[in-house]
Amino acid sequence: MSSLPHACLGALALELRPGTQAGRIALDRAQAAQLADGIARDLATLVPDAATFDLAVLAAHYDPVEVLRPRWPLHAALDALAQRAPMASLPPPPAGEGRGGGTARILAFGAHAGTLPESVPTPESDYAQGAMRLLPFALRGDPADPATGERITRLASSLEDVLLERGMAGAGTALFAQEAFGAPIEHARYLTLHDLAALTAMQYEHAGLAPLWPLLETALLAPEQEAWLDAPPEPLARHLDGEVRIALLDAEGWRAGGYAPASAGDDPQRLERAFERFEARQRQFAAVMAAHGVAVMFVHCAAGRDARAAITSSWA
Repeated sequence: MSSLPHACLGALALELRPGTQAGRIALDRAQAAQLADGIARDLATLVPDAATFDLAVLAAHYDPVEVLRPRWPLHAALDALAQRAPMASLPPPPAGEGRGGGTARILAFGAHAGTLPESVPTPESDYAQGAMRLLPFALRGDPADPATGERITRLASSLEDVLLERGMAGAGTALFAQEAFGAPIEHARYLTLHDLAALTAMQYEHAGLAPLWPLLETALLAPEQEAWLDAPPEPLARHLDGEVRIALLDAEGWRAGGYAPASAGDDPQRLERAFERFEARQRQFAAVMAAHGVAVMFVHCAAGRDARAAITSSWA
């Protein structure tokens, strides 16, 4: 799942009390370092092998749609910061402090004078109202070490086995996050990106968006691959090369393509209302994909033209 083969990607999820927001978006560098120490201790307790990898933490919180985007831009920015971190100024933690006495580093990245590093995307105000806020982290091996890939695979398996079931943050870490961010936190837990994707899929199913998930999942996990949503009465859409194209049908093409509900019969008013609902569904799907950073284009399909062929030829 990771586009960074030398790293395991995850997040500290802060579930806020309903109807509340955090007072701060990002921590300063000193607070970021203190929070990262707590995260390191928690992860080493849950999965001891985590202590043998560098831990990079971005001490700012984001909505799930900002984290679950093709090629994981937040984690890619975090990894780039970690790659540039000077070795000499970031010594390994002392033995006996929850990291297993290993040589791994804890790399914390926060805000300076209220501003995050220039290369890091700033949390978007459009998504600041959500009840779940995510702090990205990455457990990193040495990209130049041939053994890193195998070690990361084992670590990823261990994290998948443990975090979703019992990955609650330690009380000290959760309390510090609550005070530092000014956030009324009900739960604080660790998730891999795979866990987060699975939770999001369930939430979208409950919201009536299950038909869209396979398309979005392809955009996230295999952005170079093709996937279709071709299940009337749902809108017709195709994903390819990181972009989704949706067939923009007129009323005649909508009826001819079998998208109109049988219950509408030939009643003009019922058909008009049903077509309006179909157009609203198209807009909803496009908005969800765009929120996840997936490019969306509507392809006009004139009456009498095969919509699948129109979408396919639009890539030519």
